[in-house]
Amino acid sequence: MVRYFVTLEPGGSPIEVDVRELPSGALEVFAGGSRVDVDLAIVGRALSVRVDGRVVDLTTEGTPPEIGVIASGHRSYVRVESDRMRAATAAAAHSFRTADDVLRSPMPGRIIRILVAPGDDVVIGQPLVVVEAMKMENELRATRAGRVAEVLVVAGAAVEGNAKLVRFS
Repeated sequence: MVRYFVTLEPGGSPIEVDVRELPSGALEVFAGGSRVDVDLAIVGRALSVRVDGRVVDLTTEGTPPEIGVIASGHRSYVRVESDRMRAATAAAAHSFRTADDVLRSPMPGRIIRILVAPGDDVVIGQPLVVVEAMKMENELRATRAGRVAEVLVVAGAAVEGNAKLVRFS
């Protein structure tokens, strides 16, 4: 069985979704502790999903944990993490956080955007800073809830790996 944590809106609470593939190939799914009747078919690049008797055709974009979903002409963004992804993210975040609660850059790069200001209250997983490294934008997220005490960088600045970016109070 694989456990996923699905967050439907920024800052929202994740929903625990347990998925197990049965020997028949069918899926056994529990969302928020309740059994959900689900069937899935891959049709070209789209997914045809039956949930409790209702069929929805989906197209997805991006890669976990941030996924764009297009259904019936509407685009939404969701966060989907497996329990393993969460553990790996927590372990990586721990290595870049010090006792004085400073978010550090995991790699050298250039600060593209700063998404918080001193005094802002943040929640776990909230985007704080975007760092460009090797032509890829990396959104650095809060590893804990708290208040931003100080932003230690400015947009456009070059930073080294392990550079202090945001201090929490």
